[in-house]
Amino acid sequence: MDAVERADSGHPGTAMALAPVAYVLWQRHLRYNPANPDWFGRDRFVLSAGHACILLYAVLYLTGYDLSLDDIKQFRQWGSRTPGHSEHGLTPGVEATTGPLGQGVGNAVGMALAEAHLAQLFNRPGHTVVDHCTYFLASDGDLMEGVSHEAGSLAGHLKLGRLIGVYDDNRITIDGKTDLTFSDDTAKRFESYGWHVERVADGNDLGALDAALATARRVADRPSLVIVRTHIAYGSPHKQDTPEAHGAPLGQEEVKLTKQRLGWPSLEPFYVPDDALAHWRLARERGARLEAEWSKQYDAYRQAFPELAAELERRLAGRLADSWEDGLPTFAPPPGDAQATRAASGKVLNALAPTLPELVGGSADLATSTNVVFKNGGDVAAGSWGARNIHFGVREHGMGAVLNGLALHRGVRPVGSTFLIFSDYMRPPIRLAALSDLPVIYVFSHDSIGLGEDGPTHQPIEQLAALRAIPNLVVIRPADATETVEAWRMAILSRNGPVALVLTRQKVPVIDRAKYALANGLRLGGYVLADAPRGKPGIILLASGSEVDLALGAYERLATEGIAARVVSLPSMELFARQPQEYRDAVLPPAVPARLAVEAAAPHPWYRWVGDYGMVMGIERFGASAPYQRIYQEFGLTVENVVKKTKELLKARPEM
Repeated sequence: MDAVERADSGHPGTAMALAPVAYVLWQRHLRYNPANPDWFGRDRFVLSAGHACILLYAVLYLTGYDLSLDDIKQFRQWGSRTPGHSEHGLTPGVEATTGPLGQGVGNAVGMALAEAHLAQLFNRPGHTVVDHCTYFLASDGDLMEGVSHEAGSLAGHLKLGRLIGVYDDNRITIDGKTDLTFSDDTAKRFESYGWHVERVADGNDLGALDAALATARRVADRPSLVIVRTHIAYGSPHKQDTPEAHGAPLGQEEVKLTKQRLGWPSLEPFYVPDDALAHWRLARERGARLEAEWSKQYDAYRQAFPELAAELERRLAGRLADSWEDGLPTFAPPPGDAQATRAASGKVLNALAPTLPELVGGSADLATSTNVVFKNGGDVAAGSWGARNIHFGVREHGMGAVLNGLALHRGVRPVGSTFLIFSDYMRPPIRLAALSDLPVIYVFSHDSIGLGEDGPTHQPIEQLAALRAIPNLVVIRPADATETVEAWRMAILSRNGPVALVLTRQKVPVIDRAKYALANGLRLGGYVLADAPRGKPGIILLASGSEVDLALGAYERLATEGIAARVVSLPSMELFARQPQEYRDAVLPPAVPARLAVEAAAPHPWYRWVGDYGMVMGIERFGASAPYQRIYQEFGLTVENVVKKTKELLKARPEM
């Protein structure tokens, strides 16, 4: 109450209602060590109801994590370690960044799947070193959001027995009581998903909470949900069970009355009784003991299975295996066969798979289209969690949240795939991966009007621009099979944020690298692929993906007419923007204002690179249903039109 009051912002009611749940969970069930928040043997706790983050901050302070009472007093302030929704990597003990409601449920499913996967791979009889539970705390809003349904259904199907959810059934949302919009029988819904369900009728009954959580932990053959009936802003004389307690301070007078009603020994803000703090801080001794016991077990495991232990430690540290790049394929130029970059991507993935066994993942029911299939990896299923192919089903949003949980857990490197158009369904978890610096790899195939006959509902137009707008997300759209190899290389090397590989359905030629520049320029985001004589172009043609072939065709035709052009392949604007100004000026000389960009997508991101005197040949309407060659022709994305626009631009260019 005091933190929200001082900030004049926040959500006090849910935290007040859940204080008994937090007490029982952290005192009697969770395995953790405040002195070492990243201890691998700990249980994971995910706060999906992020508006209640002040509860998590309070518990972290009370149990002795590196979070002070002064940090609590800075709740929601600039530069504080206690932001308005908890952020992974900022506050010790916060396992996942709390995003839009429901995301945490998916994150917890991913963590539980990672635990089950690693346990099956690394545990041995008498040596159980991967053996922790994942808990999440969800609100009514979390269970209204569709992502929780997708993730919950998948978790039940996979029978993730070490996943335990707590549902805060306080029956209040911002607009009023939940019966305005929500009449689900949550217990029956989760039972139909294959979950075990426990019910606690009174959220203040510590014994009932303890028993329900203990039972849930004993259920090993399916996930569990503990439904707890609580009262928002419990103890507040005038705001208990009201929407007003959800997202606003109670007010100084109501805080005073609530403290008096609860028998709190002081009206002083942020007062914590010494004996209460001493009781909570016993968690330090308990945590140190739990970690010491686990470490002793792990030392015995390392001695008995040194190679397994070394591999587990490599994975947890995120270190790449030696010679991981040695098996990467090469692709021959014409007269070799043209191929879709999605097909080349599948070959690269399976070349990486033997040396990088931490790679796991799959698709939202599109594996044969995206080619994200580990050919010798087996299918993840109930009881077969150690396999590598995860069938997420038609659940793009849930897949995105689960991928984040896999990455947060560590020990695996998740890959998820679908059509680029369906990235819209998973934008919230992609954004959270970028915000949380998670090394998730997305494979988006069917990247443009080039997918053809499926028509405008499936042809991406604005999706590239939308993904490029997300800070800390690297988007790579390779031009051919050779650039696809380099794109995967960059994705594997990227450790501080997600990477999206955007790939074609249609075949594209393999660029002759003996004639044009090597594809390793991709690591810089953009590079000079073909240059004018003496490196003095009159115009620069820029493109990504399949349109690079159009730019090269125009370049060759312009050369026969004595027009000096430069072709720049720009597969990743984000990587290019990170390069020094000197490099960018060398690729795009300021003295050459005539620039023409070509991409079968919304043109907006290109204006940064073409400048005030440049032109973008993009698409600002929806696509059409027809063979892709006809669509490209109708939309003017042809070599002939690139040549025509080049000449028009040169004619109109200013004198420099």
